[in-house]
Amino acid sequence: MVLLLSGRARAADAPADAESCLACHGTKDSGAPVVDAAAFAASRHARAACVGCHSDIKEYPHPEKVRKVDCASCHAGPKKALADGVHAAVFGARKNGVTNACVACHGNHATVSPSKLGLSLCAQCHKKEVAEYKGSVHGRANGHGDPDAAICLSCHGDGHVIRKVSDPLSSVSPLRLPETCAKCHSDPELARRHGLSTNDMYKAYMNSTHAKAAQNGEHAANCASCHGSHGIRPPNDPASSIAPGRIVRTCGQCHAVEAKKFAASIHGQAAARGVRAAPTCVECHGEHDIRGPGTAGSRVARGARSEACVQCHQSARVIGRGVPADRVDSFLSSFHGMAGKSGDVKVADCASCHGWHDVQPSTVTTSRTNPSNLSQTCGQCHPGAGGRWAGGVKIHQALSDAGGGSALAGWATLFYRITIPLTVIGMILHNLLDLWKKMRLPRARRHRDEEVPLSVSERWQHALNAISFILLAYSGLALHFPDAWWAWPFTLVGGETARRYAHRSAAALFLVIGGRHLAYLATAPGRRRLAAMLPAKRDLFDPIKVFVYNIGASKQKPVLAQFSYIEKFEYFALVWGSFVMTATGGLLLLHNMAMAYLPLWVIEVSRVVHYLEAVLACLAILIWHGYWVLLDPDVYPLNWAWLTGETYLYDDAESDEEHHDGKGQ
Repeated sequence: MVLLLSGRARAADAPADAESCLACHGTKDSGAPVVDAAAFAASRHARAACVGCHSDIKEYPHPEKVRKVDCASCHAGPKKALADGVHAAVFGARKNGVTNACVACHGNHATVSPSKLGLSLCAQCHKKEVAEYKGSVHGRANGHGDPDAAICLSCHGDGHVIRKVSDPLSSVSPLRLPETCAKCHSDPELARRHGLSTNDMYKAYMNSTHAKAAQNGEHAANCASCHGSHGIRPPNDPASSIAPGRIVRTCGQCHAVEAKKFAASIHGQAAARGVRAAPTCVECHGEHDIRGPGTAGSRVARGARSEACVQCHQSARVIGRGVPADRVDSFLSSFHGMAGKSGDVKVADCASCHGWHDVQPSTVTTSRTNPSNLSQTCGQCHPGAGGRWAGGVKIHQALSDAGGGSALAGWATLFYRITIPLTVIGMILHNLLDLWKKMRLPRARRHRDEEVPLSVSERWQHALNAISFILLAYSGLALHFPDAWWAWPFTLVGGETARRYAHRSAAALFLVIGGRHLAYLATAPGRRRLAAMLPAKRDLFDPIKVFVYNIGASKQKPVLAQFSYIEKFEYFALVWGSFVMTATGGLLLLHNMAMAYLPLWVIEVSRVVHYLEAVLACLAILIWHGYWVLLDPDVYPLNWAWLTGETYLYDDAESDEEHHDGKGQ
């Protein structure tokens, strides 16, 4: 009883509950600080006693001055996090505890969860930023109730640990911002839900020149530099910093010189007029994976940047709008284009001649491709070039396969386009008639006059000539068809460089063998061979006799000389082709000297003739020579003269004697 009574006595002096406190603090008449009873009842602290926060009040009525509330007495974790945050510094939390900062966001007695307050909470201090956010792609999505939409805390982190942008530990600092954005923009599932690109933008950016520079402590672009921070808008929004009409200005914040040049270029002027097909920075450099010209994988690296030009200049969107339709095809079929496709990273590409940011049409006097500037432009790689190009040239057409830059190159092209089909058709018909006739008769040996076996010297000349010819044809055609499956060995061992040296080495061997053959013709055996190879009167009639016999109009099989019109056609075609290929190949090899002292049409004609003559030679070897040494039933499966010196391999002396008597059946 004594203890109970003493307890009641002490309770009379103890602090009152909330209802008792509101007797004074619930009305303005008392002169005490007013507490909104309804707001307090709805707050998160409604079930807590007043003395839970005002812990220094021990009696009632309490002293007039009471200690400030220390929120950290219950919320030690947030206090620790807040101590280093930007809000602690702003509200003086280091000096006055965390109460000032806590009340600023959470309120006083009407404590409400920040999630219920939404943007209005941050807007108390950050009105401008919140206004920008509401108009952004994130803000609009949030306004529509999208649960995936980024809000303030999505980027800045938990409210207690928000740090200044300049703080390296801040989630929106230059180094950490890409990782923060990647939480959403590298999530493939979120991207699919919202129709966004599923490319890993974070990975692409981290491989970019911007990310590398930032990691090295340099000032470099990050996500916010291009997209903005609070007012991020989609690219199709004209107000977006990455909209086609504004992207150059955005990049120009760091690349002012390049942006100024681009603005004056034909591309920049088209973009300024609102031409949507006009390229801007991202069409050439890419978006997130931007790399320097000297970096592997860069879109503007040597050997790759022409692809950026091709994307537009081969597109139906721009062709017909003042952009010629043949520029890509003519360039790709030129030496420069084909060498580039073969892997030559030093050969001229689009930018080498037209420039980069300052591309101008050739009609502009400051353009690099203006006739008055061609000598300087081409002279970067070909010293002295252009001195005799008076009036300018159609450079794309001039260097293309079609040779459309000059009348003579065009006539040369036409000549071969007529000659090659007629020659090929003639050879095929001739050989088919011969094959058809021989297949209908019992197999017989080659019916020729007595043959003089080939000497060892002649066989060596033939072998080396065959090797050089095959390598010349293979390496030369690999330039024109670098993407063909059969051209992969050159790609494997060095690309265009390997092809070039292989072709030149084969040409040197071919010339050496040609010189050796001329020396051989000066010897007695050589003179006899040459006399037998010279055109004779019978060469006019033997083809007619063979034709008449093959169609069945004659029963008498013609007896041909060892070197008939068949061999003579091949031999003198080789001689003619050797002179043509050596002359044109020499001009192409010494192109710098040729362009300095000769008109460009000389190079044009040389290139057309060199290629098409090679095509004709290859077809002649395959169709004509291939038939007479491989498929001809009289020698099938092979004419062994290249190895043994004689047409046949004989099984016994009788066959050998029969052959040399010229009576073989």
